[in-house]
Amino acid sequence: MSNLPESLAGKTVSVLGGTGPQGRGLARRFAAAGLPVVIGSRSAERASEAAATLAEAVGGDVTGADNAGAAAAGDIVVVAVPWDGHGELLTELAPALAGKVVVDCVNPLGFDKQGAYALPVEEGSAAQQAQGILAESTVVGAFHNVSAVKLEDPEVTSVDTDVLVLGDVREATDLVQDLAGTIPGVRGVYGGRLRNAHQVEALTANLISVNRRYKAHAGIRVTDI
Repeated sequence: MSNLPESLAGKTVSVLGGTGPQGRGLARRFAAAGLPVVIGSRSAERASEAAATLAEAVGGDVTGADNAGAAAAGDIVVVAVPWDGHGELLTELAPALAGKVVVDCVNPLGFDKQGAYALPVEEGSAAQQAQGILAESTVVGAFHNVSAVKLEDPEVTSVDTDVLVLGDVREATDLVQDLAGTIPGVRGVYGGRLRNAHQVEALTANLISVNRRYKAHAGIRVTDI
């Protein structure tokens, strides 16, 4: 069905928070690339509905489950839940996520009349909070700055952005770079250790400002590599 890199052969990708715009957009692109995808949501029913809609739209192997079921089913588990319930959900799912690569794309942002701004996080970043909770998992930060609108739009054949991938285990960051590369027009670029995730998460606030001013869906490109 597709030319998936060898590293992703036989791997299932679960998306926790897969019924929200970001999660839904990523699930759409991974399914279109030929990866088996499990959409997770607080409601198994909502997840199954979203999965059926997606399977109809792009074909492929897409199923739905509650977040716990999705966490158990995935080899690679993408966390795309709201920042509000991030720590609580991961604490609950820690046993199911043991031994897996967990990709955190959560941006701790606040919004006021002046727009979006980065929230302080005690552990340094959402990705570091995730790794602190998930001692038995390998956490990688990625997909923070990708437009959900572009991911979800079937007319957009090339998403045209780089994805900064952060983590402390080379094998895991290589894997997530390959995962990013399954989305047409996207390149996964190693962006440093997990301790550097804060500024990548926070950069989303800048991109939201760009988008407001220029009426765009901006991404980032890294030059000279």
